[in-house]
Amino acid sequence: MDFFQYKNGELYAEDVNVQKIAASVGTPVYVYSKATILDHFRKIKKAFGGLDTTICYSIKACGNINILKMLADEGSGFDIVSGGELFRAQQTKVDMSKIVFAGVGKTDEEIIAALNAGIGYFNIESEAELENLISLSKQTDKKAKAALRVNPDVDPKTHKYITTGKKESKFGVDIERAEKVFAQYGKNEHVSLCAIHVHLGSGGKTIDPYCEAITKVLPLIDSLRNKGFTIEMIDLGGGYGAAYVSDTVPSAADYAGGIVPLLKDKNLKLVLEPGKSIIANAGILLTKVLYLKQGGSKKFVIVDAGMNDLIRPCLYEAFHFIWPAKVAKEFSFVKRTEKLDIKDLEFVDVVGPICEGADYFAKDRAMPPVKRGDLISIFTAGAYGYTMASNYNARRLPAEVLVDGNNFSIIRKRQSYEDLIALEK
Repeated sequence: MDFFQYKNGELYAEDVNVQKIAASVGTPVYVYSKATILDHFRKIKKAFGGLDTTICYSIKACGNINILKMLADEGSGFDIVSGGELFRAQQTKVDMSKIVFAGVGKTDEEIIAALNAGIGYFNIESEAELENLISLSKQTDKKAKAALRVNPDVDPKTHKYITTGKKESKFGVDIERAEKVFAQYGKNEHVSLCAIHVHLGSGGKTIDPYCEAITKVLPLIDSLRNKGFTIEMIDLGGGYGAAYVSDTVPSAADYAGGIVPLLKDKNLKLVLEPGKSIIANAGILLTKVLYLKQGGSKKFVIVDAGMNDLIRPCLYEAFHFIWPAKVAKEFSFVKRTEKLDIKDLEFVDVVGPICEGADYFAKDRAMPPVKRGDLISIFTAGAYGYTMASNYNARRLPAEVLVDGNNFSIIRKRQSYEDLIALEK
């Protein structure tokens, strides 16, 4: 569940009226709910409690160090994809053995930093990368563990930009090549190739692709073990869906119901890399209506947030439910859906101020009438919101706020104009 609810027609984050946040901090602003984050994390932890499971929250989804510290305190590890994310993880005092490092283009500098930090596993994407890791491990006199990323050729039926488990993907190796990689590198003295990594992509909405992937990979693990290789862990990536639309994705218990029976008694540690499923519904983007404009048959609601603040709609054609922060009571109980057929709603395009035709959040969207100065909320914005934000059009990055019960705190200040040019002086 999430803790964003309407009370008497006004939107609350936990026990804080979001209009109070906007009045204090300004807009646009990302607002996160601590209770929602912890609720989602704890449900995953409980659901997979029957296996030796390490949850490695995906920093790329939302990397504010205050949120990372909160998750580390709950026992979370982290999935990282860069030296910068390693640095962020280190600020939380997390157990470094709970860090997994993925990505097809790790630099020597990043690999050496991770070796020195003593991370748990490198997720290896190619033979060339593995050879480089072996060379750097030897050079630094550091031992490392590695998981080979295997593409099971499973389609999670999501957007083409966030599908990563097909044979044609730039990520990982196919199952047929995996045995050859182990034959060549599986007994190396510097890097212990002792795990398999599978990642289907982001935004999965059913458990079937994950079960299919496991079913395809388990015979590979059996074959490798029979040949004398040690396989101690399977990293079942991320990509678990988030409810951008109400009641459209499996729960943590649903995922576990399909996955746990397949891995039980296989003598495998399990690593999960959830991002969206923890943080997406835990965050909203608050933005203010600047202008209303009629353009032919179109009505535009122009807001002060832009594609530089939240790029998902124009990059992925992603749906985000959008609703005013203050509405008549009859509009308070609408479920998040792409299709609304309610009287007294208007069909509008919600667009930003950026000088690009692609700068939009919704097209032909049914919404209650709004006016200049009204506050609206873009829901399910916690994942790949702030982390993908930019300074395009020399716009300042927004503030981030964390709500805890009836209190809220600024966990990242809004950029100043001086910040914009600080590195150019």
